[in-house]
Amino acid sequence: MSSHWHRAIAELSAQGDAARAAAQRVDDAPSTERTTAVAISYAAETDYLRSAGMLLRVHLSDRRPPRRLPVARIWPYFRDAWKARTVDRLGGVWQAIPRDGALEKMRSAPTDPLLTAVLEQAEALQASLHGERQVDRLYESFIPERTGHAVADLVGGGGRSAPTLPGFPDPGHPINRAFPRGSGTRIQPGREAEFTRLSSDRFAVHTRAVAFGDAVLALLVEHRAGGVAPQPGRLRGAGRWVGRERQLVPDRAKWPAKLNVYQGVTLAGLGWMVLACTGLPLTFGKEADLLSHALLLFMAAGLIACTGIGLVIRYGPKLIKGPGFGAAVPGIAAGLIALVVWEGQGPVASYYFAGPYERYEREYANGCLAASPYRHDAVQATADGGVLVVTPISGETTLRLGPAEDGGTHPLGPLDQATREVLDRYGC
Repeated sequence: MSSHWHRAIAELSAQGDAARAAAQRVDDAPSTERTTAVAISYAAETDYLRSAGMLLRVHLSDRRPPRRLPVARIWPYFRDAWKARTVDRLGGVWQAIPRDGALEKMRSAPTDPLLTAVLEQAEALQASLHGERQVDRLYESFIPERTGHAVADLVGGGGRSAPTLPGFPDPGHPINRAFPRGSGTRIQPGREAEFTRLSSDRFAVHTRAVAFGDAVLALLVEHRAGGVAPQPGRLRGAGRWVGRERQLVPDRAKWPAKLNVYQGVTLAGLGWMVLACTGLPLTFGKEADLLSHALLLFMAAGLIACTGIGLVIRYGPKLIKGPGFGAAVPGIAAGLIALVVWEGQGPVASYYFAGPYERYEREYANGCLAASPYRHDAVQATADGGVLVVTPISGETTLRLGPAEDGGTHPLGPLDQATREVLDRYGC
């Protein structure tokens, strides 16, 4: 047995053990951690199924296995969202089921009892996938019989099938179910047994995924490991978190159903701070003469707003859990920060992105030229074509400075020799 196959089989064995342990953990986990345990179980069994399918393809093609088996990525900073998405998609198990091409490749391989067992499990997974795709199409919209009793009208067995939409004769078509023309939903008459079979196949996908992985593992041990199963290898992916649900998705404070006055103060302060920060790109963009890129400015403002709202939702419950007036302290602090940002962003932006006249006063008229004929109250200044022309009323040499641009950050400098001589004379 090559070292590559030894490592791959050992890692696959570890994934199988993790999938079974995760399924058992769902029953043993405390109620507060059960949803996280379910997400880990779905992800672990999907890792096992996907890795088994990959190694089976490599084995049938007589190629070298990959250095690492595929595992689901656990989002590092949005684990609540990862958990919700994993539970909603069953960990992606439907996408990991071997397709028809893989089954045809198994059927065309030389006869082998172990491969036959793998093929049977793959066909069972295909049946589960078929159940997932078809079971909802056995529902239909119907018009209940009017008996005068509201509950009986909705759950009673009587009634007639609602008419279908034009062009969609199948009553179970998603369009007919999305836009029903009846007031109730039921299983299509006469198809109850088919519905039961498809539902059973769909819900059996979890046990079938593990069984498929076990069958592939037995096949690989026999043909690639000489019949001697290696010790489980290094475990990666969701299986590492079995039994550590609280560390994966920690319990977080929840928003109260109704805010008291102090909590409302904190929420208002946080909201004002988010609003003040949202205006930063627009304020600085206006002073920097970047309104031609308004779309980018609004996108930046939207990003700040979404980030701020997300942070408030994430950390707000923790900030308002203090007793009494203590719940309002974070809001008061946030309000003060918002006030500083709101009032200060305009002057700060104007200072860093000053126009040519303001920049002349700051760099020259109020500095080295403050006691000269070029002070701000003794000159006439015009800006045109990137050149600031400063003409003293006393008739002294006219200064030509640049670059004179709105929203610029470059200092004004002399553009001709006469201007340089004047600035040198006054020590600028």
